[in-house]
Amino acid sequence: MNQFDAGGNYYGVNAVNKSLIVYNRCKGQNYNGLVLGSSGSGKSFSSKREMVSVILNTDADVNIIDPDGEYTPLAQAFGGSVIRIAPGNHVFLNPFDLDVDTSHDSDMNPITMKTDFVCGMLETMLGNGASLTPVQKSIVDRCIQQIYAPYLEYLQSAPVDANGKRKTIDRDRCPTMQTLYQMLLSQSQPEAQNLALVMVTYTTGTFDTFAHRTNVDVNNKLIIYDIKNIGTNLKELALKVCMNDIWNKIVENRKYGKWTWFYIDEFHLLLSNNSTAEFLKSIWKRARKWQGVPTGITQNVEDLLQSPI
Repeated sequence: MNQFDAGGNYYGVNAVNKSLIVYNRCKGQNYNGLVLGSSGSGKSFSSKREMVSVILNTDADVNIIDPDGEYTPLAQAFGGSVIRIAPGNHVFLNPFDLDVDTSHDSDMNPITMKTDFVCGMLETMLGNGASLTPVQKSIVDRCIQQIYAPYLEYLQSAPVDANGKRKTIDRDRCPTMQTLYQMLLSQSQPEAQNLALVMVTYTTGTFDTFAHRTNVDVNNKLIIYDIKNIGTNLKELALKVCMNDIWNKIVENRKYGKWTWFYIDEFHLLLSNNSTAEFLKSIWKRARKWQGVPTGITQNVEDLLQSPI
């Protein structure tokens, strides 16, 4: 590794010759990273040092999923936005927001990715490590195709901008979890009715935080998704929804040649079921093409090693 990469960040001191280690992750074969270490070993401090370097020295966006509410001072210091997600506070992120741009990855199918993501959400709602059956997955896939059909038609018919391009995302037009709930109810299969029953709590009940259209500004250079007060029952689901929102930002930024650095604390929680892990895997593999720089932060190395995905 070149210890003095141009435009790089400071990562410590060489243990042998005591020289500074300055490395540019964006010049590697891929930009993915993991910060591993036991509790109290300095994972967060090391990550914050890198975040500060990126904020001060580049025009890149920085997004942080913060399960413990420890990154708020960073936002206060640099004029960032803190999106505090908790039941009953009327801050909403729509997990069905979707940017359909495929200009930088023709092999990507946004609807297929969204289906994998939604299956992961439903498995989280089922709890106890449950997985959807092949029949349930087929029903969800069909319903996703149906609820996004009007949205895709709208984007295709939308007027072009000054550069001759059509918009590829409109958060005010995206379907919501309630849309999927109603679509499942309209299906005749008992499996669809059972899935709709599982969703009741998350659409019209106590945990409806992710059942509405996005109502917060997600366009700041530094955005922190604070899910400290989300509660145990929603924590895993919140991690997934925030990851989905960041992916939309990555796709949008790529149109303008902008880099997106994003950090996921408690990273191991996203590997708890196969559908969610597959969604994360697809982002991890595609981030490079979209100028995304992902970093997972965790002390649960064992959980990472136990996940083949």
